[in-house]
Amino acid sequence: RPVLLSVICSPPQNYPLYIRSIPTENELKFHYTVHTSLDVVDEKISAMGKALVDQRELYLGLLYPTEDYKVYGYVTNSKVKFVMVVDSSNTALRDNEIRSMFRKLHNSYTDIMCNPFYNPGDRINSRAFDNMVNSMMMQVC
Repeated sequence: RPVLLSVICSPPQNYPLYIRSIPTENELKFHYTVHTSLDVVDEKISAMGKALVDQRELYLGLLYPTEDYKVYGYVTNSKVKFVMVVDSSNTALRDNEIRSMFRKLHNSYTDIMCNPFYNPGDRINSRAFDNMVNSMMMQVC
């Protein structure tokens, strides 16, 4: 079952800081899906407005389903976006599991930001982050 995870920089750049997919040959195919989902993320954020700022929960839920995939979103307080694309046939994956996966990702991302040798905005090249993402994606597949 294909799955993709993407970490997107904050606006206005909106370029990917990290992309990982299983199987890897689908990675380029998912770029379009991820960039399309950014519009939906921006719509949801603007619709929530001030409520999102006051809220501690940054999980946006299901952004949109397609025939083959479900696209989920999460936004940090600093407007960094996490997008996850999973196979629609994966009915075992519940909303609370997706939410906890995004929290785990956010915590790992925060660890990277706390590294004094990481320049914010650079692509994420961390073995610990890779290992965490790989283990999480294996659970989904």
